[in-house]
Amino acid sequence: MEVKNFRWYMEFFTPYEAHMRGLKGVLASEQSPYQHIEVVETFQYGRCLLLDGKMQSTEADEFIYHEALVHPAATVHPEPKRVCLVGGGEGAAMRELYKHPSVEHITMIDIDRRVIELCAKHLPEWNAGTYRDKRTRLVHQDARKWLQDHKKEKWDLIFVDLTEPIEEGPSFLLFTQEFYKLAAERMTPNGIIVTQAGWTNPTDLTCFGAIYQTMKKAFPIVRPYEANVPGFDNPWGFCLASKRPDPREFSAERVDRVLQNRGVKRLRWYDGITHVGIQHMAKHLRVAIEAEKRTIEDKRPLYMPS
Repeated sequence: MEVKNFRWYMEFFTPYEAHMRGLKGVLASEQSPYQHIEVVETFQYGRCLLLDGKMQSTEADEFIYHEALVHPAATVHPEPKRVCLVGGGEGAAMRELYKHPSVEHITMIDIDRRVIELCAKHLPEWNAGTYRDKRTRLVHQDARKWLQDHKKEKWDLIFVDLTEPIEEGPSFLLFTQEFYKLAAERMTPNGIIVTQAGWTNPTDLTCFGAIYQTMKKAFPIVRPYEANVPGFDNPWGFCLASKRPDPREFSAERVDRVLQNRGVKRLRWYDGITHVGIQHMAKHLRVAIEAEKRTIEDKRPLYMPS
């Protein structure tokens, strides 16, 4: 195959593996106080958001990631009203949440204001106007400190849509046992928290397994699942943890009935069949994460390769 003479973007997954994408152009590139932010346009996936060189969203398939993050929890909750979104600077998770008519308020806590500003300018379809929605509150602070300081605020849903835990990065203390216990204290009796949990590549399931085991220390119900996101070049893991609702108790028919009754439309990835399917991961994944011995603590954080 002929290699065209244009600029290439290369993302390393490990010191021994990388993926290359041909670039049409770079729409934005700057170093914020927290991370390197890029908005690029690729030939294969359209416009993309990169943080510290890692793919976060692509125009072609961001709907898969954001529907997988949001809708299993939002559908299982009997009536989600108040939502806390940690990270999620593109605004796409808010776009999906507002499809549930019971949602009255979303606080999005993203420490990096420039991510939101650049996404609003270059990726407007991602947020679909949710930054300006009167139900939205934007907070540019450390999310853990903000939750510690706002003891009276209680949440039906909490979503942790952050970059991977990289040493000296902005998010590694938001994957620890101490953080999940804090989140549990800030949740309503039917509260649910969902976090992205890294790739589910069988060559390294440390991140997925450790997050799963750590959440089990703070919640009675923890359900791992995955979604195939082509722009990430690997299936991606999520962990849903709950005080009460259990997504495995929902049949395909029940999920579709909830979505229909709520008037949730314009979903491309998630429905009842998908919901049931993601509750049953392949054997090698189930065995690996159950066998993981590590839990993540403030004094023993988990770092992924940068």
